[in-house]
Amino acid sequence: MTPTLPPDLRQALLRRQRDEITEYHIYRALAAQMDDPANREVLEEIAAMEKRHYDLWRGLTGQDVAPQAWKVRLYAFLARTLGLTFTLRLMERGEEQAQALYRRLATVVPEALEVEKEEEEHEDRLLTLLQEEKLDYAGSVVLGLNDALVELTGALAGLTLALQNARLIALSGLVTGLAAAMSMAASEYLSVKAERGAKHPLKAALYTGVAYLFTVLALILPYLLQDNYYLSLGLALTTAILIIAAFNFYNAVARGSSFWRDFLEMVLISLGVAAISFGLGYVLRLWLGVEV
Repeated sequence: MTPTLPPDLRQALLRRQRDEITEYHIYRALAAQMDDPANREVLEEIAAMEKRHYDLWRGLTGQDVAPQAWKVRLYAFLARTLGLTFTLRLMERGEEQAQALYRRLATVVPEALEVEKEEEEHEDRLLTLLQEEKLDYAGSVVLGLNDALVELTGALAGLTLALQNARLIALSGLVTGLAAAMSMAASEYLSVKAERGAKHPLKAALYTGVAYLFTVLALILPYLLQDNYYLSLGLALTTAILIIAAFNFYNAVARGSSFWRDFLEMVLISLGVAAISFGLGYVLRLWLGVEV
């Protein structure tokens, strides 16, 4: 016999039912993107589990619920651009409300605790089986971002006070950044090749070089758009902080690391080097007697 649910609990269960059918379609869409048969099988297994849970809740509510199509499209896009592991971990971050609902529901429907246990254990076990290139080469991306942020924020701060000309600063920074990007890519290639591990040396070099080059272009852009070099420096430092925040959010979600600890550490290092370089630029300008 189907238990009678209190109105507020029934509405909460209908929302959870909608989440289950939405996640079923998300996992199926992600599985369709997979070239790796093992990853595809993992995702299809999770999708089947979500569909079983949806059917269980439908039996209690007696009502069909349509999936949120926009959310299916969003997560499919995130998986293509930011990677599968990041997307799945981001989906997991909203599970706290579901767990609270299961505990409330267990007073009426004991099977709810079994569903909660299955979702926690089964999904965690399956997600550990996933293999993804983007995470394998995350260290190379970190190397490119870290070096570019620290070196170029410092260089731009020093050049800003030493040259006091937006176009000259942009030119000097661009030449420095391009040379450093190629140097870092070459160093990463040789380092990975010497390790003889699972990573491909050329791919690791590309990840490092592209991450470095992207950061260089983003930091120099303010100097190319307007002539106030002090404002450009402020915008470049703000851009650096935003890049650090975006990368550390990605890393915190995909790897489960601490966002604030890593974010503050990278910000302090980058801004600290920039402050020191700014002072050195002033001292060197006075010492050499350079006027631009």
